[in-house]
Formats: sequence, structure tokens, C-alpha cells
Amino acid sequence: EVQLQASGGGLAQPGGSLRLSCAASGFFFGSYDMSWFRQAPGKGPEWVSGINTGGRATYYADSVKGRFTISRDIAKNTMYLQMNSLKREDTAVYYCNAAFLVESIWGQGTQVTVSS
Repeated sequence: EVQLQASGGGLAQPGGSLRLSCAASGFFFGSYDMSWFRQAPGKGPEWVSGINTGGRATYYADSVKGRFTISRDIAKNTMYLQMNSLKREDTAVYYCNAAFLVESIWGQGTQVTVSS
């Protein structure tokens, strides 16, 4: 079964950190470009960060640049998002995505809440 399982969300204080994971199964993880998206309450989806198949090219939305770091471990079929210096506006459901040509696979999302 093709699956992306996001985890690691939770409650963090402003200025705090969280690390999200996205475990892939049922497809060849190494062939897919990977991304994180998020959707805040009452807002549309927002692309957050992306990483290419080899893991050497990374991309970030301006809103998270310098605070978030995306990475992937091919051996573990897992992608990560290290989130530092969290802000209240980072509160959202975070989704991982795998893309290859016209194929797009979505995970179920993990809630991140930044609040004091």
C-alpha cells in the first residue's frame, strides 16, 4: 500500500522547536521529490519546503526560511522538517507530499500548535 505517514506534531511555545517526520512506504522513496505543505485554520494550503530526490537541493517559503530545515534519509524512507524559532503563525496542519512526474502522494497531516 502506498502511504505517507506524518508524525511529530504537537504543542510548542513561541520560540520553541519541533521535528516532523514523514515515513514513506509502498513506493520507491528515492525517486520522488518531497515537500511539506501546511494549512492554517480558515486559510488555504501553503507550500512550506521541498527537497529533491538526492537531498542536495532544498527550497523554502520566505515565511520559514532560516527557521526550518528539510532533510531526507533514503535508507529510512523518511523525510524530516526541523522547525526552530516557532511562531504562532506556524500553527497549522502539516502535510507531506511525494511527487514524481504527474503522480502526487499525500500523507494524512500532523497538527502543529504554537501557543504560550
